Parts: sequence; C-alpha cells; structure tokens
Amino acid sequence: MTDRTLADPIRRRRQAAIAGHQGDAATARGFLGDDDAGVRAAALGALLRAHGLEPDDLVAALADEAVAVRTRALEVVAALHGGGAAAAVTTLPLLHDDDDTVVEVAAWAAGEREPAEPGAVDALAELARHHGDALVRESAVAALGAIGDPQGLAAILAATDDKATVRRRAVLALAPFEGPEVDAALERALTDRDWQVRQSAEDLTSN
Repeated sequence: MTDRTLADPIRRRRQAAIAGHQGDAATARGFLGDDDAGVRAAALGALLRAHGLEPDDLVAALADEAVAVRTRALEVVAALHGGGAAAAVTTLPLLHDDDDTVVEVAAWAAGEREPAEPGAVDALAELARHHGDALVRESAVAALGAIGDPQGLAAILAATDDKATVRRRAVLALAPFEGPEVDAALERALTDRDWQVRQSAEDLTSN
C-alpha cells in the first residue's frame, strides 16, 4: 500500500470533520457512502454538528457492516438523548449485536434515551444478568440505574453479587431506588471486599 493510499482516508476524515465545523452538511453527507469506515463515522458526527442529520442516516449507520460506524451511530443517539433525528430510530437490535463493543455502547445509549425506548429495560436486564462480557453487564446495569424503572431493580440487585467492577456500578445504580431490598444490598456493600464498592455504598448511605 502506498503512502498516498494510506493518507487518502485520513484526508477524507479531516474533510468530513471540517465540513461539520463549518456547518456544511452537504459536503459532510457526501462522505456517508465512503469505502472507509472511519470516514463514514466521521461524516455521521459531522452531520450532527452541522445540524444536517436525518433519521435515515442513523438507520443506515446502525446497520453498517463496520463496528466503528455502528458504535458512532449509537454515540449520536446517546448525544441526542433519543430526540431529534434519533426519535424514530430503534437501537434495540444493537443490544443483541454480534460484537460485544457494540452491545456495550448500545446499553449505554439505551440509558441515555429520554424516555427509555419500550422494551429496553427488559433487554438491559437480560444483559445485566446473563451476558458473558463483564463490560457489557456493567454498562447494562448503569443504564438500568439511569433509567430508574422499578422493573430493572431485580437485575441491579443481582449485579451486586457480580465481579467487583460490576458491583461498583450496581451500587451506584441503586441510587434512584428505595425499599428494604435496596437498603439490605447497600448494607452488604458497606462490608464488600472491594474498597470502591464500599466507598460507593458509603456515599449513598450518608446522604
């Protein structure tokens, strides 16, 4: 591969980014069909910045073959809190993506939507309980806490017995909830073997 070939995608990404900063939605849109995934992802962000993003742009990006584009699309949905161009777009299929990185970001994006997408709480609870990747479980638990739906509480409570990184997130995710089960979980967390779990529990119980 020549130096020129290597430089071309970088140059196009820069052009897409510059178009976004200049409010040039037409130029940014021209990069959405680029052969390079990084360029397509940059174009998506540029369109958002230029206020030229359309729902169909997000639909296509969420179905893109490249992980980088799907994750960028999810980040855009999260940035919009599910409004604007993201209002009519579903991200639920990405909670079952073949790539764990995409699932992790999809879980985070699900927690940022206001209001939560119908069906999201059940899907997140399933991830929090059963997904094999701890980062995905952690993201799902955080999203359930952000949403604050009582239907997600059982999964958060179960996560307080997961590995340390997930337990930390689970304790923080209990903040919107009240009740004997929540109090008992926080009491257990105060004596957790992980100091960050204990600290999180102390922060919540001292308020």
